[in-house]
Amino acid sequence: MPAILIVVVILAFIGLAVLGWWMKEQRRKALAAFAASRGLRFEAGHDAGLEDRFPDFDCLRRGSRRYGYNRLRGQWNGREVLAFDYHYATHSTDSKGRRKTHHHHFSAVILQANVPLRPLLIRPEGFFDKVKDFFGFEDIDFESAEFSRKFFVKSPDRKWAYDVLHTRAMQMLLDSPTFNLQFSGSHVIASRSRTFSVADFAAAAGVIEQLLDGLPEYVVRQQTGRG
Repeated sequence: MPAILIVVVILAFIGLAVLGWWMKEQRRKALAAFAASRGLRFEAGHDAGLEDRFPDFDCLRRGSRRYGYNRLRGQWNGREVLAFDYHYATHSTDSKGRRKTHHHHFSAVILQANVPLRPLLIRPEGFFDKVKDFFGFEDIDFESAEFSRKFFVKSPDRKWAYDVLHTRAMQMLLDSPTFNLQFSGSHVIASRSRTFSVADFAAAAGVIEQLLDGLPEYVVRQQTGRG
Protein backbone atom coordinates (compact mmCIF):
# COMPACT_ATOMS: atom_id res chain seq x y z
CA MET A 1 0.00 0.00 0.00
CA PRO A 2 1.48 3.38 -1.01
CA ALA A 3 2.53 5.57 1.90
CA ILE A 4 0.13 8.36 0.91
CA LEU A 5 -2.81 5.92 1.01
CA ILE A 6 -1.79 4.72 4.48
CA VAL A 7 -1.73 8.32 5.67
CA VAL A 8 -5.19 8.97 4.18
CA VAL A 9 -6.63 5.86 5.91
CA ILE A 10 -5.10 6.85 9.26
CA LEU A 11 -6.45 10.40 8.94
CA ALA A 12 -9.88 9.04 8.06
CA PHE A 13 -9.92 6.87 11.19
CA ILE A 14 -8.81 9.81 13.32
CA GLY A 15 -11.47 12.01 11.73
CA LEU A 16 -14.21 9.45 12.45
CA ALA A 17 -13.01 9.07 16.05
CA VAL A 18 -13.03 12.84 16.57
CA LEU A 19 -16.49 13.14 14.99
CA GLY A 20 -17.84 10.37 17.22
CA TRP A 21 -16.41 12.05 20.32
CA TRP A 22 -17.84 15.42 19.28
CA MET A 23 -21.32 13.95 18.70
CA LYS A 24 -21.28 12.25 22.11
CA GLU A 25 -20.23 15.51 23.76
CA GLN A 26 -22.99 17.43 22.01
CA ARG A 27 -25.55 14.86 23.17
CA ARG A 28 -24.30 15.03 26.75
CA LYS A 29 -24.51 18.82 26.72
CA ALA A 30 -28.03 18.76 25.26
CA LEU A 31 -29.25 16.22 27.81
CA ALA A 32 -27.60 18.10 30.68
CA ALA A 33 -29.36 21.29 29.57
CA PHE A 34 -32.68 19.44 29.30
CA ALA A 35 -32.18 17.98 32.78
CA ALA A 36 -31.46 21.42 34.21
CA SER A 37 -34.58 22.84 32.56
CA ARG A 38 -36.71 20.17 34.28
CA GLY A 39 -34.98 20.29 37.67
CA LEU A 40 -33.38 16.86 37.16
CA ARG A 41 -29.87 15.65 38.00
CA PHE A 42 -27.68 14.62 35.07
CA GLU A 43 -24.99 11.93 35.41
CA ALA A 44 -22.96 11.01 32.31
CA GLY A 45 -21.03 8.06 33.81
CA HIS A 46 -21.76 4.37 33.41
CA ASP A 47 -24.17 2.52 35.71
CA ALA A 48 -24.06 -1.28 35.42
CA GLY A 49 -26.68 -1.83 38.11
CA LEU A 50 -29.89 -0.94 36.29
CA GLU A 51 -30.68 -4.52 35.33
CA ASP A 52 -30.45 -5.52 39.02
CA ARG A 53 -32.68 -2.67 40.22
CA PHE A 54 -35.28 -3.41 37.53
CA PRO A 55 -34.90 -7.16 36.89
CA ASP A 56 -38.30 -7.62 35.21
CA PHE A 57 -37.69 -5.17 32.38
CA ASP A 58 -36.74 -7.30 29.39
CA CYS A 59 -34.96 -4.56 27.45
CA LEU A 60 -32.36 -4.18 30.23
CA ARG A 61 -31.33 -7.85 30.08
CA ARG A 62 -30.30 -8.22 26.44
CA GLY A 63 -26.80 -9.30 25.47
CA SER A 64 -23.79 -8.66 27.70
CA ARG A 65 -21.67 -5.73 28.91
CA ARG A 66 -24.83 -3.88 29.89
CA TYR A 67 -24.79 -0.41 31.39
CA GLY A 68 -26.75 2.82 31.47
CA TYR A 69 -25.24 6.25 30.87
CA ASN A 70 -26.35 9.84 30.34
CA ARG A 71 -28.77 9.37 33.24
CA LEU A 72 -31.40 11.92 34.24
CA ARG A 73 -33.09 11.43 37.59
CA GLY A 74 -35.41 13.32 39.91
CA GLN A 75 -39.09 14.19 40.05
CA TRP A 76 -41.37 14.41 37.02
CA ASN A 77 -44.67 16.06 37.94
CA GLY A 78 -44.64 14.39 41.34
CA ARG A 79 -43.35 10.98 40.23
CA GLU A 80 -39.82 9.66 40.52
CA VAL A 81 -38.21 9.41 37.08
CA LEU A 82 -35.07 7.79 35.74
CA ALA A 83 -34.17 8.34 32.08
CA PHE A 84 -31.02 7.10 30.37
CA ASP A 85 -29.18 5.82 27.34
CA TYR A 86 -28.32 2.12 27.49
CA HIS A 87 -25.62 -0.09 25.98
CA TYR A 88 -25.38 -3.82 25.48
CA ALA A 89 -23.21 -6.06 23.31
CA THR A 90 -23.95 -9.12 21.21
CA HIS A 91 -21.55 -11.39 19.36
CA SER A 92 -21.44 -13.20 16.05
CA THR A 93 -18.98 -15.53 14.31
CA ASP A 94 -18.12 -15.33 10.62
CA SER A 95 -17.45 -18.25 8.25
CA LYS A 96 -13.80 -18.32 9.32
CA GLY A 97 -14.64 -18.61 12.99
CA ARG A 98 -13.71 -15.04 13.83
CA ARG A 99 -15.78 -13.54 16.64
CA LYS A 100 -17.18 -10.06 16.19
CA THR A 101 -18.73 -7.84 18.85
CA HIS A 102 -21.74 -5.67 18.03
CA HIS A 103 -22.55 -2.68 20.21
CA HIS A 104 -26.19 -1.61 20.62
CA HIS A 105 -27.51 1.61 22.11
CA PHE A 106 -31.06 2.64 22.98
CA SER A 107 -32.85 4.99 25.38
CA ALA A 108 -35.53 4.52 28.01
CA VAL A 109 -37.57 6.35 30.63
CA ILE A 110 -38.73 4.71 33.86
CA LEU A 111 -41.50 6.39 35.83
CA GLN A 112 -42.60 5.30 39.27
CA ALA A 113 -46.31 4.77 39.78
CA ASN A 114 -48.17 5.78 42.91
CA VAL A 115 -50.02 2.47 42.83
CA PRO A 116 -48.88 -1.18 42.67
CA LEU A 117 -48.96 -2.51 39.12
CA ARG A 118 -49.32 -5.90 37.47
CA PRO A 119 -47.21 -7.19 34.56
CA LEU A 120 -48.19 -5.75 31.19
CA LEU A 121 -46.35 -5.36 27.88
CA ILE A 122 -47.49 -2.96 25.15
CA ARG A 123 -45.41 -2.50 22.00
CA PRO A 124 -45.83 -1.92 18.29
CA GLU A 125 -46.88 -5.11 16.55
CA GLY A 126 -44.26 -6.54 14.21
CA PHE A 127 -44.17 -9.06 11.37
CA PHE A 128 -43.34 -12.04 13.61
CA ASP A 129 -46.21 -11.15 15.91
CA LYS A 130 -48.55 -11.49 12.94
CA VAL A 131 -46.98 -14.86 12.05
CA LYS A 132 -47.46 -16.11 15.62
CA ASP A 133 -51.04 -14.87 15.53
CA PHE A 134 -51.60 -16.87 12.33
CA PHE A 135 -50.44 -20.04 14.11
CA GLY A 136 -52.63 -19.39 17.13
CA PHE A 137 -50.16 -17.71 19.49
CA GLU A 138 -52.38 -14.70 19.99
CA ASP A 139 -51.73 -11.52 21.85
CA ILE A 140 -54.60 -9.82 23.65
CA ASP A 141 -57.08 -8.26 21.24
CA PHE A 142 -59.32 -5.30 21.97
CA GLU A 143 -62.58 -3.87 20.66
CA SER A 144 -60.60 -1.28 18.72
CA ALA A 145 -59.47 -3.07 15.57
CA GLU A 146 -57.08 -0.21 14.81
CA PHE A 147 -55.41 -0.56 18.21
CA SER A 148 -55.19 -4.36 17.90
CA ARG A 149 -53.55 -4.04 14.48
CA LYS A 150 -50.98 -1.51 15.69
CA PHE A 151 -50.06 -2.88 19.11
CA PHE A 152 -48.98 -6.20 20.57
CA VAL A 153 -50.27 -6.57 24.13
CA LYS A 154 -49.29 -9.31 26.56
CA SER A 155 -50.16 -9.90 30.21
CA PRO A 156 -50.73 -12.95 32.41
CA ASP A 157 -53.92 -11.19 33.54
CA ARG A 158 -56.20 -10.25 30.65
CA LYS A 159 -58.56 -8.33 32.91
CA TRP A 160 -55.67 -6.12 34.03
CA ALA A 161 -54.82 -5.39 30.39
CA TYR A 162 -58.43 -4.43 29.68
CA ASP A 163 -58.57 -2.29 32.84
CA VAL A 164 -55.47 -0.33 31.87
CA LEU A 165 -56.24 -0.12 28.16
CA HIS A 166 -59.72 1.30 28.24
CA THR A 167 -61.09 3.31 25.30
CA ARG A 168 -59.43 6.61 26.24
CA ALA A 169 -56.07 4.95 26.93
CA MET A 170 -56.12 3.14 23.58
CA GLN A 171 -56.91 6.36 21.74
CA MET A 172 -54.16 8.19 23.60
CA LEU A 173 -51.63 5.55 22.52
CA LEU A 174 -52.85 5.72 18.93
CA ASP A 175 -52.45 9.50 18.92
CA SER A 176 -49.08 9.59 20.73
CA PRO A 177 -45.49 8.79 19.73
CA THR A 178 -44.98 5.03 19.86
CA PHE A 179 -42.81 3.32 22.48
CA ASN A 180 -42.30 -0.14 23.90
CA LEU A 181 -44.03 -0.07 27.30
CA GLN A 182 -43.70 -2.52 30.16
CA PHE A 183 -45.34 -2.47 33.60
CA SER A 184 -43.70 -4.20 36.55
CA GLY A 185 -44.02 -3.75 40.30
CA SER A 186 -44.42 -0.04 40.83
CA HIS A 187 -42.69 1.16 37.65
CA VAL A 188 -43.36 1.58 33.94
CA ILE A 189 -40.60 1.73 31.33
CA ALA A 190 -40.87 3.28 27.87
CA SER A 191 -38.13 2.45 25.39
CA ARG A 192 -37.26 2.11 21.73
CA SER A 193 -34.61 0.09 19.94
CA ARG A 194 -32.63 3.29 19.24
CA THR A 195 -31.53 6.32 21.20
CA PHE A 196 -34.05 9.06 21.87
CA SER A 197 -33.86 12.63 20.76
CA VAL A 198 -34.05 15.08 23.66
CA ALA A 199 -37.73 15.66 22.88
CA ASP A 200 -38.36 11.88 22.94
CA PHE A 201 -37.48 11.71 26.63
CA ALA A 202 -40.27 14.15 27.47
CA ALA A 203 -42.68 12.37 25.10
CA ALA A 204 -41.95 8.97 26.66
CA ALA A 205 -42.49 10.29 30.18
CA GLY A 206 -45.71 11.94 29.00
CA VAL A 207 -47.11 8.70 27.56
CA ILE A 208 -46.41 6.79 30.79
CA GLU A 209 -47.86 9.65 32.82
CA GLN A 210 -51.09 9.65 30.84
CA LEU A 211 -51.50 5.87 31.20
CA LEU A 212 -51.02 6.08 34.97
CA ASP A 213 -53.23 9.14 35.39
CA GLY A 214 -55.89 7.41 33.31
CA LEU A 215 -56.18 4.33 35.52
CA PRO A 216 -59.84 4.05 36.53
CA GLU A 217 -60.59 4.79 40.18
CA TYR A 218 -61.87 1.25 40.79
CA VAL A 219 -58.52 -0.11 39.53
CA VAL A 220 -56.58 2.20 41.87
CA ARG A 221 -58.76 1.11 44.81
CA GLN A 222 -58.29 -2.53 43.86
CA GLN A 223 -54.50 -2.24 43.56
CA THR A 224 -54.09 -0.28 46.78
CA GLY A 225 -56.43 -2.55 48.75
CA ARG A 226 -59.02 0.17 49.28
CA GLY A 227 -61.79 -1.50 47.34
